[in-house]
Amino acid sequence: MVQQLGLNPAGKVAIFQRQPEPKVFSAGEVIFTDGQAGDYLYGVLEGTVELVVEDKVIEIISLGEVFGAGALIHPDGVRIYTAIARTDCKLAYLDEARMLFAIQETPMFALDVMRNYSERLRRLTKHPLDAKA
Repeated sequence: MVQQLGLNPAGKVAIFQRQPEPKVFSAGEVIFTDGQAGDYLYGVLEGTVELVVEDKVIEIISLGEVFGAGALIHPDGVRIYTAIARTDCKLAYLDEARMLFAIQETPMFALDVMRNYSERLRRLTKHPLDAKA
């Protein structure tokens, strides 16, 4: 059995709570769009967020999960999906410098971000959200 390493959602939320004042979004509000330059990694403190590609919801992000890191680490720095608040949301955010500091301060944070993206990729390639309906 593989041991689960990493931070639990509360641990990730604690990292985000040490950052600047969270951003608040109302249900239905666009957080960022596909093709937009990405300056922040987001973490969900409250609410849920839809990730949308070609007008299809591909993922629903909730408490303790992160999204938007790809634009910070990919050389082109561009978003590849649209993020929309599914419910009223409170989101913590990290720019590149703060993300690197969080990784230095808590190395397990990097592993959790990678695991989060790996799990998302596995779900999308094996069981797309709209295939569950």
